[in-house]
Amino acid sequence: MTFEANPELQDVEVSLPFFGRWKVENSPKRRIPSHGTMMLGTACSIDFVGVDDHDRTAPGVSWRTAFATEPPEQFFAFGREILAPVAGRVAAVHQGEPDHEARRSPLVLVPYAVGQASRLRQGLGRITGNCVIISSAAGTSAFVAVMHLQAGSIRVSVGQEVAVGEHIANCGNSGNSTQPHVHLQAMDRLDPWTAQALPLRISRYYEKPRRSQRFLLRENTIPDEGSTVEAAR
Repeated sequence: MTFEANPELQDVEVSLPFFGRWKVENSPKRRIPSHGTMMLGTACSIDFVGVDDHDRTAPGVSWRTAFATEPPEQFFAFGREILAPVAGRVAAVHQGEPDHEARRSPLVLVPYAVGQASRLRQGLGRITGNCVIISSAAGTSAFVAVMHLQAGSIRVSVGQEVAVGEHIANCGNSGNSTQPHVHLQAMDRLDPWTAQALPLRISRYYEKPRRSQRFLLRENTIPDEGSTVEAAR
């Protein structure tokens, strides 16, 4: 499928908000809305799950993987540094959400998914988790959000100027998250309740497609669903 953003929407150039290897989930290159909803400015958002050199999200499996929840610390993504994807001013910070248990087992994953509407009624933070929203300094009216950050790891405050690649927090499992990962999205305004999603365009990165062993340099595009990416230094 060829990725074609709505030409009426101004796309937003970002950098990958991390170093290391990450697997792509819910890519807008596969479908829009990428997360199955137009709500909360998420239509063009993308998720990244940290992996090791063998594309594993965790060192192994156990009985808990099949039948119960698992501690977030078990996953490679948890605690990894998250970097500012754009230069600009920190427009909003939300923290205080706990990192909850991860869910790979359908026995606990399905009931959790069914409870999403209930979590939303409890407040936006129960969906976004700990998050940072940056007002882009690139001359565009864009707000770029990174979500599901580790509790207590946010290093920036509202009004602070940040540079691309600056360490702003760590990856967590807060909010509407089934295992540690980072969620990246761009919006045309600060309030997700009224925002319209803006398409993302990642400036430069390496991508290893599914069923491939080679990383290829990509520029000004979005990675495919299920591929593995690394930041281009």
